[in-house]
Amino acid sequence: MMRLPSAALYVVLVAATLMPDAVAIGADLPTVPLSINGKKITAEVAATPEQRAAGLMNRFSLKPDFGMLFVFERPEPLAFWMKNTFIPLSIAFIGADGRILNIEDMAPHDEANHWSRGSGLFALEMRKGWFAEHGVQAGDRVDGLPGTRK
Repeated sequence: MMRLPSAALYVVLVAATLMPDAVAIGADLPTVPLSINGKKITAEVAATPEQRAAGLMNRFSLKPDFGMLFVFERPEPLAFWMKNTFIPLSIAFIGADGRILNIEDMAPHDEANHWSRGSGLFALEMRKGWFAEHGVQAGDRVDGLPGTRK
């Protein structure tokens, strides 16, 4: 007698079939240790246009205190959306000096743009609510960013 897979396993199998690259996304991205107000974070680094375009799309979870750091070539107004993103996220837009410009909460699959309040060189995506839970706010410094001094 053949057993049918559970509903949860079925969803995973269908997702893997329909999105075979979803598991590979992020597997090869380097990580960087960051800290904000003494709280340590591990962030995958998305530094190329292709890596930034993929971001956290097609992922279903994030480890605690893990996120994704988007690194841009020069400071400019930044906008992010949540197309094909399943995880509710909060994003901190960060200036060239390492200071947080603003933090926005983003809902899965929302295609509305979330903008930086000023020219950003970095954006850090974390699980939704992470910044608020740790008392992180605009003006706080992110330490460990590539190319910035402490």
